[in-house]
Amino acid sequence: MRDAVTSLIRRYDGTGRYLDRNAIDSLKSYFETGTARIAAAAVITGNAASIVKQAGSQLFDELPELIRPGGNAYTTRRYAACLRDMDYYLRYASYALVAGDMNVLDERVLQGLRETYNSLGVPIGPTVRGIQIMKDSVKQMAADAGVQNTGFIDQPFDHLTRELSEQDI
Repeated sequence: MRDAVTSLIRRYDGTGRYLDRNAIDSLKSYFETGTARIAAAAVITGNAASIVKQAGSQLFDELPELIRPGGNAYTTRRYAACLRDMDYYLRYASYALVAGDMNVLDERVLQGLRETYNSLGVPIGPTVRGIQIMKDSVKQMAADAGVQNTGFIDQPFDHLTRELSEQDI
C-alpha cells in the first residue's frame, strides 16, 4: 500500500525530476490535513457498526425491493452479505483516508469488483448508493467530532463510486 508521499516520490523518481513547487504544495497539503484525516479514521473505527447499520437501513428504506422476495438482499444470507460488503468498503475507505492515496482501493477493492458483481447479478446502483450514504454519515460524524473541513472525506467514497459505476466507452 502506498501513501501520498510514496506515490508522489515514485512519480517524480520515475521521470528523474526533483520535487517542484506543485510537489511541495501537495506534500504540504497532505501533512496539514494529517490530524483531520486521523480524526476521521478514528470516527470510522469507533462507529463502523452503526455507520453500516444506519446506511443499510436507509438504503433498504429507499429501495425496499432489495429486501422483498426476488430482491438481491432477500434472505438473511444475502442481507448479511450486503452489510458485510458495506463494512468492507468503509474499512478500506478509512485506510485510503489515512494514506491520502486511493491506490489501496484500486489494489484491494476495485480490481475486478464490477465484473464480479455483474457476473453474480449484484446490482451496482444500490451498492453505489450505500457507499454514498456511508460517506454522508462519516462526514456528519467527523464534523460533530470537531473536524473543521470534511471535504477530504469525499475522496475515497467518491473514488469507489466512480470506479464501480458504469463508464462511457
